[in-house]
Amino acid sequence: MHERPEDLTALQHLIDDAYANASAHLLSIHEPERRLNAAAVASTLTGMRLLVLATTTRDGRPITGAVDGVFYRGRFHFGSSPDSVRFRHIRERPEVSATHLPGEHLAITVHGTAEMIDVGAPEHAEFRQTLLDIYLPRYGDAWLPILEGGTFARIHPRRMFTFAMSEAA
Repeated sequence: MHERPEDLTALQHLIDDAYANASAHLLSIHEPERRLNAAAVASTLTGMRLLVLATTTRDGRPITGAVDGVFYRGRFHFGSSPDSVRFRHIRERPEVSATHLPGEHLAITVHGTAEMIDVGAPEHAEFRQTLLDIYLPRYGDAWLPILEGGTFARIHPRRMFTFAMSEAA
């Protein structure tokens, strides 16, 4: 968990505001006892978590694809090839949605704006180290060219919805 107290405070405000403006239908499913608070979100989203990322095409059609998600400092981050379709979409239309959905027991969805980040820049050194800590043990040095040649983005969230319940036996 990489979140600082101020990150958790901002994340909790984000979650609270999202539910304060949610539809009656969503609220009937995401009852208060089924929601994660900011600390629970941060402790759940450690390491790499698979996300389904939604972008839009030039003609407004939604398109989804799986990405490696890293939750860092209260925001989802993800990477891909700089010439990928998803990053072409993001450069033109940065509004995205992403969901971590490992099963029917847990769903964390964020809606926001994706911003490209340079993981080689000094201000992203801690995030870069987080990526190294996650991927080097799994893939070894073979992963380094991906880090050096890939493009990374973080999602500035406008809304976050969380849903959690016990896994079925």
